[in-house]
Amino acid sequence: MYHAHFKGTHYEAGFRWGSLLLRHKNIILEHIPFEITQERIAYALSCIPVYKRFYPEILDEIQGLADGQAVDVHVLQAVLFSMYAMPPTCNCSCFASMTKDGILLGRNSDFLTAMEKLNQNVIYELTDGVYSFTGNTTAFVEIEDGINEYGLAIGLTSVYPFRKQPGFNAGLLVRYLLEKCKRVSEAIFMVKALPVASAQTLTLADLTGDMAVIEHNSERLEIIRPAGDPSSFVCATNTFHHPDMKIYNNPEIDNWFAETRFQTLTSALSDSDNISELIFAKELLSGKHGFLCQYDRNTGKDTVWSVVYDLKGHRIYRAEGNPSRKDFKEDSRFRF
Repeated sequence: MYHAHFKGTHYEAGFRWGSLLLRHKNIILEHIPFEITQERIAYALSCIPVYKRFYPEILDEIQGLADGQAVDVHVLQAVLFSMYAMPPTCNCSCFASMTKDGILLGRNSDFLTAMEKLNQNVIYELTDGVYSFTGNTTAFVEIEDGINEYGLAIGLTSVYPFRKQPGFNAGLLVRYLLEKCKRVSEAIFMVKALPVASAQTLTLADLTGDMAVIEHNSERLEIIRPAGDPSSFVCATNTFHHPDMKIYNNPEIDNWFAETRFQTLTSALSDSDNISELIFAKELLSGKHGFLCQYDRNTGKDTVWSVVYDLKGHRIYRAEGNPSRKDFKEDSRFRF
């Protein structure tokens, strides 16, 4: 897993990263796990007005990245804007839990083993009016899970796209919320105002103990809250579970045992003796309470990292690889 620390403006961060990769003969466009088609390029062009209106900073960063790599920005936009909105997508598991002893957000990132050497952990401390954050990603400027300086933690799971339209995709949506929001309630308010292209769940938690799962696609948004005592948790995998969102699930695609993983999370988190312990969160993500990360790597699939954000303890723990084989280590570089 690469570790990168970005400072300056969005453009400067993108340019420095792109230039550094180029100096090491690492060309981003040579490592894309799908064909960059004219359809993707045209789709990306249709998304530019959305980002110009709501998130112009990210256009600056992508321009900087393209300039640093000496590539056509439209091709790079085609890669980034079409992710999650057009297959393939990643398949992940996420939960948030709270007791009197702690507030936790945990996530397994499940993706292609062929891409795992390109995974990144990043710290962004930018100077053009956004909040600092740290996070993890398979997709360059996009973020799949992270926490910002105010203790807002977010993790995504992708759902097979329902309808392609111009708008934010899941990875840029998480990034936007980490840069703009302090609390779960604020993030929910902002998401409702944004045009969204992809289908996803967002699991959110903050330092007040507020938590929620947003189930969301281009047509509908629903909020799932904790059921309450004796357990207080929410969780998500790669299908929708809100009654009004289930019609958007696609039973024909391979979602990497999404329902099995969801039942593992629900069953384990429902035991109130478990969720107060940090060690339990690590064990859960490591597959010790049922199937969650036990993929056959020979199929090209695996859990490629796992992370626990301990909000009350102000600590971050990450396993850089499958947590059933890799230990969780504390990362103390980012303070929140």
